[in-house]
Amino acid sequence: MESRQKAVTRGLETRRRSGRIGRFGDERGVALTEFALILPVLMLLLIGMLDFGKAYNYWIDQTHLANEGARWAAVDKNPAGVTMTLQQYIASKANTDELKNGGTGSISDPLGVCIAFPAGTSNVGNPVEVRVATTYKWLPLIGDKISILQTTINGSATMRIEKKPVNYASGAGGTPATC
Repeated sequence: MESRQKAVTRGLETRRRSGRIGRFGDERGVALTEFALILPVLMLLLIGMLDFGKAYNYWIDQTHLANEGARWAAVDKNPAGVTMTLQQYIASKANTDELKNGGTGSISDPLGVCIAFPAGTSNVGNPVEVRVATTYKWLPLIGDKISILQTTINGSATMRIEKKPVNYASGAGGTPATC
């Protein structure tokens, strides 16, 4: 009996040393399988972070454009002269072609610019507000298939009118921004 027990113990030791314990045997390839299972989640997180960074950059650009536009509106200057309205000129100064023209998976419509007078009049001392907006679709490659929401990205600035406006008119130029 004792020798049989030694034989069983010796057999277990041999299997432990060879790495073949349990009924499933070898564990080679497990890491690759686990990586294949987690890879889609990691890729979704990476692409999501890049998309968020892109949307955040567009928000910063639109806020900057609104600030410049409000300054031009406050001092009654249209840098484009008679070739474009102030709204069109502000939209043309966007940093990317995607914001200027739209037509991509993320931004289908071009940038919209709106100049408004919140006090109702355009007298010196009253505020002028410039709003810049676009509709951003999150994760366009994946979002179309699982219907992820879209967001309107807005940038706005308000300044006090320093000179009565004659070089521009209030109103919208482009699609998403409404006065």
